[in-house]
Amino acid sequence: MPRLLSSSLIAIAAAFALTACNEPKDTHPGQPVTKRKAVFKQMVRTLEPMGMVARDRKEYERQEFLANAQELKQLATQPWVYFTPDSDYPPTRAKPEVWQKPAEFKQAQEKLQSAANLLAKAAESGNLETIRPAVNEVQKSCKSCHDQFRSSGP
Repeated sequence: MPRLLSSSLIAIAAAFALTACNEPKDTHPGQPVTKRKAVFKQMVRTLEPMGMVARDRKEYERQEFLANAQELKQLATQPWVYFTPDSDYPPTRAKPEVWQKPAEFKQAQEKLQSAANLLAKAAESGNLETIRPAVNEVQKSCKSCHDQFRSSGP
């Protein structure tokens, strides 16, 4: 069974890699889509190890976790400036609702920033019982925003 799972994951990764090859290049001035995607990718790379710790799949290293939480707090403020009115073009995955419902989009941003701030405070405590729900809140915030404002594919 593990071999089948491993093979399946490799096939899925290959499919995603091929899909990315067909993705249009961001040739617009300032490349806002490319810049916001880079911030979001860094957010994922920063959040993933914390999620692993929260689910007991990775050993808790206090300093590493704290550094990731502080980085995520900073990153949570960064991608929003790249959602300019002229940045609704391929390769964006942003739904039209980003621009049609700016107040709701702003609330989603604030929810993420608040959750990231709480996670950073929880990380300072070093208490895993405080940290786990804080990681969950960040992940729920991400999912909620994706559900409302991000399309599932290119």
